[in-house]
Amino acid sequence: MSEPLPFRIEVPDAVLEDLRRRLLATRWPDSVEDAGWDYGTDLAFMRELCGYWAADYDWRAHERALNELPQFLLKLSGRDVHFIHARGRGPAPLPLVVTHGWPSCFYEMHKIVGPLSDPAAHGGDPADAFHVVAPSLPGYGFSERPSTRGVSIDTVADTWVLLMQSLGYERFGAQGGDWGAAVNSALGHRHAERLVGLHYNMLSVPVDEASLNAKQRAWWESVKAYRAKEWGYVHLQSTKPQTPAFALNDSPVGLAAWILEKWRRWSDCDGDLLRSYTRDELCTLVTLYWVTQTIGSSMRMYYESFGKAIAPEAPARIDVPVGAALFNEANRPPREIVEPYFNIVRFTEVDRGGHFPAFENPQGLIEEIRAFFRGLR
Repeated sequence: MSEPLPFRIEVPDAVLEDLRRRLLATRWPDSVEDAGWDYGTDLAFMRELCGYWAADYDWRAHERALNELPQFLLKLSGRDVHFIHARGRGPAPLPLVVTHGWPSCFYEMHKIVGPLSDPAAHGGDPADAFHVVAPSLPGYGFSERPSTRGVSIDTVADTWVLLMQSLGYERFGAQGGDWGAAVNSALGHRHAERLVGLHYNMLSVPVDEASLNAKQRAWWESVKAYRAKEWGYVHLQSTKPQTPAFALNDSPVGLAAWILEKWRRWSDCDGDLLRSYTRDELCTLVTLYWVTQTIGSSMRMYYESFGKAIAPEAPARIDVPVGAALFNEANRPPREIVEPYFNIVRFTEVDRGGHFPAFENPQGLIEEIRAFFRGLR
């Protein structure tokens, strides 16, 4: 097995100049009066944000900040994997792999890496230290884009075990939401002997409608209504991901519109993205997708994995200790719905922050991760 190689982000000037040229040359669509976000991404919002992106946003400043994170590349199973590896500072740091989802990337974790790896430097107890490993999923960020079929969530789980082994971690904890939650479950089903515990900020399980009580049924009906209105992207990306890739990989405004509509819908922002994120944070997220040309490969994860990873018909129970910190988002199931499928030892509902808690409410997520693993060290 090869050794990890230190990695620095160094986007060529020509790529940034081309990005700015494309932003300034955007052929904008029309819209109906007072459309807002009802028809999809709001035209006025995009004009304002992309004007800032083209004229005022400083990628180099954020590139320098990102390069302060200890990043590496490692070839595993013939494919380069990009990851952050921050060694813990404390008496006995616990190895922890943290996995992002879509449409996100390793950048989502930048606010939690320091407090988790070096709690004393952030007002915490050094006994809570972790060796934090935050990889980029295959085809996301600076991880290599798969060129063959079949790179699924099961593939990712197997790769993460190899990654942790290569870093000297035979047993470890795992944390994730969205695809990260699916990776957690694949780890629990395929590699339970490697795991200290699994921490989720999103849980999805099959639902037996006939067994629901009135309160549970009300929750489930709201979830179904949400999916009927919001899951068009799931059907497209799990059936024909290549088709939108042509447009999204060619137009930075199109790319931003596709990604940020989801960030607005899934965040705890009352419809105002700038309540939860700065313009610079949004521009950095989308720029990372643009300069790596990974929107197409990121969407293929749905094609390869969706049916099995998100909606298994009869998944086996995961007996590894599980902690859940469920934030303020549509898919927040009651504890009794998920308990048949998981060995739940900690279950918390957190009402600030949505689908991207490492970004929106990092302190809340950090506290929940620490509390869960404290009893498993």
